[in-house]
Amino acid sequence: MSDRWVAVLSGGLSHERDISLRSGRRLSAALRSVGLTVDEWDTDSGLLERLRSSANRPEAVVVALHGGEGENGSIQSILEMFGVPYVGTDSRACRWAWDRPIAKAELARVGLATPDWVVLPHSTFRDLGAQAVLDALVDRIGLPLVLKPEQGGSALGTQVVREASELPSAMVGCLAYGDTVMAEQYVDGVEVAIGVLEGPFGPEALPAVEISPTTGIYDYTARYTAGLTEFHTPARLTPAATTEVAELAVAAHRLLGLRDVSRTTAIVTPDGTVNFLQVNVSPGLTETSLLPMAIEAAGRSLGDTFAALIEQAVARGPR
Repeated sequence: MSDRWVAVLSGGLSHERDISLRSGRRLSAALRSVGLTVDEWDTDSGLLERLRSSANRPEAVVVALHGGEGENGSIQSILEMFGVPYVGTDSRACRWAWDRPIAKAELARVGLATPDWVVLPHSTFRDLGAQAVLDALVDRIGLPLVLKPEQGGSALGTQVVREASELPSAMVGCLAYGDTVMAEQYVDGVEVAIGVLEGPFGPEALPAVEISPTTGIYDYTARYTAGLTEFHTPARLTPAATTEVAELAVAAHRLLGLRDVSRTTAIVTPDGTVNFLQVNVSPGLTETSLLPMAIEAAGRSLGDTFAALIEQAVARGPR
């Protein structure tokens, strides 16, 4: 591997800043271990000046930002404006994947299974009356149901509601992370995460990671606190389900126009039905994150994997 100079973008100002910094530190160390020169950059006011200066501009950038600007296409648009090659999905496709209902609708359009959902802006509760809207929601989706911010990551604001009496406070908690809520039918089953890496022969699914939180809910705390979730890689699925979750992840990657790396989350029901939940264009790379587990299960290292993605980014150049 050539000795390239790259920058890893992490931090930012989203709710997921701390997780992004952890991802950035781990990725930077992994890239240095395979011979790359790495600068770790926060997305602060100095970023544009670094990109303007040809002397300070790296050969490529890896986006390790989570939430907000790192996944909604904002930083990707800046990198494209300055002609800097980067690892990951381009700005336009990022916007599709960032919006959960849009991503679900695109996969449902081609016949892939995904739990039923309703999208409710905060203004709907104010204009039509909160209790009436909540009652209609329960009639439509049923209980239990899952509340999620329309956009975002790391399960921030995500809550499982099992009783109608829990719904008002859960809705308020969810709206703290965005102005629009997606209420989704709760589906019981095995939750799995499937990483996808794109190489010279197209996207390829990594071994699925089975997620088993001790609390039963894979929320923010269960994701990033060691010992609160049990993982199995590869997931303990039937051969048929193993094939189907891999096909789903690759289909989501292709349908949404993603690039280089993505991670799809799905639920496999007891009857073997695979339900798409969401896709992530900037998966976490911390010590408890799922993509590094899948990379290791595939017999690869984090450093070599992302070094290869950097080579792809440099070869294709700026958009």
